[in-house]
Amino acid sequence: MRYSKAWEVLRPEGHLAFWAAVHVFPEDGDRFFIEIQDVYDEIGGSWPAESPRPRPGELEDQREEIEASGMFRTIDVCHFDWEQTYDADGYIDLLETFSGHITMEHWQRDRLYGEIRRRLEQRPHPNLRRHWGGVFHIARRQD
Repeated sequence: MRYSKAWEVLRPEGHLAFWAAVHVFPEDGDRFFIEIQDVYDEIGGSWPAESPRPRPGELEDQREEIEASGMFRTIDVCHFDWEQTYDADGYIDLLETFSGHITMEHWQRDRLYGEIRRRLEQRPHPNLRRHWGGVFHIARRQD
């Protein structure tokens, strides 16, 4: 089970804390992510149509999963949303940390990253705004 190892290494009444952050899409978000999809389509790396595009504050939490494990009791769950501005180099550096981009062929990354640079250079301010959402969980070990 997913929580077994954490339960084993924590002292009785010990706390488990974890979080995850993902791309969220506010109504007034940067259109760059929609506009660049044609390049992802061209290189065979498009966003699956069935993939959710959550809005800020709409991310699912693992409260039910934590409780169902029988190993932990949820103490708190907090949602965080923030906006980060990237220039082309900063955004490409971020993409280089994502498994889907790491596993791309060189020609795919070259095409995508070149187009990101070109499109951002055409903007009045050559930056993009990416919105992040995160869910932070705190749970206490049950004995």
